[in-house]
Amino acid sequence: MRHGRTFLIGVLSGLAYMLASPSALPQAPQGAEGVSGQQAFNNACRTCHIMREGDNRLGPNLHKIIGRKAGSLPDYGFSSAMKEAGFVWDEEKLDRFIANPDEVVPGNSMKPYGGLSSSEDRKKIIAFLAQSR
Repeated sequence: MRHGRTFLIGVLSGLAYMLASPSALPQAPQGAEGVSGQQAFNNACRTCHIMREGDNRLGPNLHKIIGRKAGSLPDYGFSSAMKEAGFVWDEEKLDRFIANPDEVVPGNSMKPYGGLSSSEDRKKIIAFLAQSR
């Protein structure tokens, strides 16, 4: 009887260890495939930006950004570089800017954000932004 109890305790301890280990739990998909556009936006942009019209944070709101002239949103204090950028935001320009803001608008005020290297996440963010056109 004593050996049976010891064996049962060992089995239950092993089972408890397996259930507590991260590899035994269902894992969220890794990489861009398991992330929605809104999740990608939240992960990379939401600290400074919001999608709600008329509501700025540290960065300007991005509601209807596609088709908007860079640096033109009223009631936001853009850097001189962004005000003078002289282009209208489209998907291609957003992709380049999200990847490397300094390459598209040198002197912008996006510091410390240095860019998003995942092209899949950038595509998802841009598709999410495009929903507000």
